[in-house]
Amino acid sequence: MTPRNVKLQQVVDAMRGKRALVVGDVMLDRYVIGKVERISPEAPIPILRVGEESLRPGGAGNVAANLAALGLKVDLVGVVGRDAEARALQAALESSPNIKASLFAGADRRTTAKTRHIAGGQQLLRTDSEHTHPVDGTLEERLIAAIERTAPKADAVVVSDYGKGCLTRRVLVAIRLATQARIPVVVDPFGRDWKRYSKFDYLKPNRAEIRDATGVDPVGDRSALAAARAAREQFKLRGILLSRAEAGLTLDDRLGNSLHFKAEAREVADVTGAGDSVVAAFAAALAAEARAPDAALIANLAGGIAVGHVGAYAVSAADLIHTLQRDAVLAVAHKVVPRDHARVWVEHWREAGEKIGFTNGVFDLLHPGHVSLIAEAKRHCDRLVVAINADASVKRLKGPDRPIQDESARAMVLAALGDVDLVVVFEEDTPIPLLKLLKPDVLVKGGDYARAEVVGGDLVEGWGGKVRLARVVPGHSTSATVGRLKR
Repeated sequence: MTPRNVKLQQVVDAMRGKRALVVGDVMLDRYVIGKVERISPEAPIPILRVGEESLRPGGAGNVAANLAALGLKVDLVGVVGRDAEARALQAALESSPNIKASLFAGADRRTTAKTRHIAGGQQLLRTDSEHTHPVDGTLEERLIAAIERTAPKADAVVVSDYGKGCLTRRVLVAIRLATQARIPVVVDPFGRDWKRYSKFDYLKPNRAEIRDATGVDPVGDRSALAAARAAREQFKLRGILLSRAEAGLTLDDRLGNSLHFKAEAREVADVTGAGDSVVAAFAAALAAEARAPDAALIANLAGGIAVGHVGAYAVSAADLIHTLQRDAVLAVAHKVVPRDHARVWVEHWREAGEKIGFTNGVFDLLHPGHVSLIAEAKRHCDRLVVAINADASVKRLKGPDRPIQDESARAMVLAALGDVDLVVVFEEDTPIPLLKLLKPDVLVKGGDYARAEVVGGDLVEGWGGKVRLARVVPGHSTSATVGRLKR
């Protein structure tokens, strides 16, 4: 894997066994799934023939489920009614041994329940059952006592606000006092009144929420950053992680990290609960003592995984590691490009002020001498293009028994090296046409060549570039290895 992906996997591994506290609006998500084969004769509406029903934790419960799937031990604090939905929610939460739920029942409350009717992977209808008035009295006191009891043991806290009445000002103050500066707190906000979240660590709003709170519409990267910075400074936060749907995530924090992350989703099946997956993964990474940019990268991956499933989905540590490993393979494959694509990349890098390096060869049966050449070539440039002879070219140069590995295999092995930025296969016997196309700033060859023998060296020096000869590692030769095998 790439160094970045290795680092992120280490963060995912470090999440296991950490402890998180989730406080907020818990819900019961009910999914009624079936088929639509006809329209009702009573009204122009589809008839859903029910095939199955499932019950899952929603809202703050879904955040807790995501954290538990990532390997954390979770304390969940919230309120419910005294009804069948509360019992079903408790049973759904108990299916995870990593969640300890403290759900306080109010006689005047109804458990928030959302029922989604689904056919063909699409929602036909959602019905909500809820009470949204703020908790008070004994119920509020019990919430505060649970927060004071569990927060000191947490490595991170998530505040999940859906506007259902759990998170009163007194409850939010209790969270702030119980955590202070020792424990990172991530808030998924609700509504326009963000003064109530002042001096918390991170807020994770969506586009509509930050627009309503700041008056800045995050339609592009620049305006998204402006909105995030305005919110961070106005409400005295450590940072903002702005969720921008298909545009990805924007991070701005007071340490100077101002970054955009492209959306990771390959296919979008359902966005239900994706925000919960993002906030849970971000908080879990912070609990594992990751830096905010790395936590945001992991959160972005989690969001991309979540939207690939119908209904709220708890993204697991295994999901994240699988995605990191898959992306590493794709990243290697993306380094192998045709020459026209290489020209575009080189022009882009050159416009950014980066120095372009170039080396070429057969690179059959990669050995330490090849690795040393590439490492030394990279020390002379910012971006290194490695050109390899196509199979037909190798046969003309080395004989009918070569190459041992075909051009695709040789290209993929080279692309896996961290020092290599692009790999290009050329059909000609020399790289001169490719050199003329890319016009590198540095041409590097092994020190077994004399400078005057370097093919294309005069061209590179003609446009102001340099030719460098790399140290040869003795005792390594593909041709010698093949000879030994034949003997």
